[in-house]
Amino acid sequence: MNKTVELTPRLRLAAELVPQGARLADIGTDHAYLPTWLLLEGRIPSAIAADLREGPLARARETARQYGCGDRMEFRLCDGLSGVTPEEVDAVVIAGMGGETIAGILQAAPWVRTREVELILQPMSTQPELRRWLADNGMEIRTERLAREGDSLYVVMGVGPGEMTLTPGECWAGRQSRDPLRGEYLARQLSRLDRALAGMALARGEQVEQRRRELEEIRRQVADMKEEWQKWQ
Repeated sequence: MNKTVELTPRLRLAAELVPQGARLADIGTDHAYLPTWLLLEGRIPSAIAADLREGPLARARETARQYGCGDRMEFRLCDGLSGVTPEEVDAVVIAGMGGETIAGILQAAPWVRTREVELILQPMSTQPELRRWLADNGMEIRTERLAREGDSLYVVMGVGPGEMTLTPGECWAGRQSRDPLRGEYLARQLSRLDRALAGMALARGEQVEQRRRELEEIRRQVADMKEEWQKWQ
C-alpha cells in the first residue's frame, strides 16, 4: 500500500504551519489529504475532517481508510465550525475557499477569537476583505507565507487572537515579509491595481472618484512595500 500522500504546494505550506502535536480540525476537508499527511508524518495525534457536503466527506473517509489512519480521524458533516467544539482542537485549517467565506465561518464561531487556537487560513480570493475582517475582529496575522502552483501564487496565513492594525495597502497585500515570493506577489498586486484604475479611467461620478482616490493611495502604499522589499535583497 502506498503510504505517502502528495500535497499541492499550498496545502503543504498550510500543513507546515500546523503546530507539532496539535489536535486539528480541517474545515472543507474534501479528500482529507492534509490531515492524512499530518497523521502519517506523526505531526498530529488526531484530526477532525469536516465538510458541508456528504460527497467530499465520503472521499475523506476513503482516503483515511486507504492510508490506515481512520481510527485517528473523525468525520463531521457540518457548516464551517458549527460541528466542532473549542475543547476538541488546538489548530484549525480553512483552505481553498474565498476570503469572505472564511470570514463568515470565523464570524459564526466566536470562540476562535477568545481561545488560543492556531488558525491556518488559505484564501483563494478576496484576501483584502479577509485581512480587514481579521483586524476588525480581534485577530492577528502572525505569519503570512506564499506558495506557487503553476502560474498562481497563494497566500497562507497563520492567525490567532490579538490586536492588529493594517493600512489599506496592508489589507490589500499583507504586511512586509521576507518570503522569497514576496516581490513577485507585490508586483502582481500592483498590476491588479493598475488594471482596476485603468478600467475606471472613463467613469465619472462622486463614488467613482472616491474609489479612484482610495485605489491610488493603496497603489502608492503597495509600491512603497515593493521598494522596501527590494532593498532587503
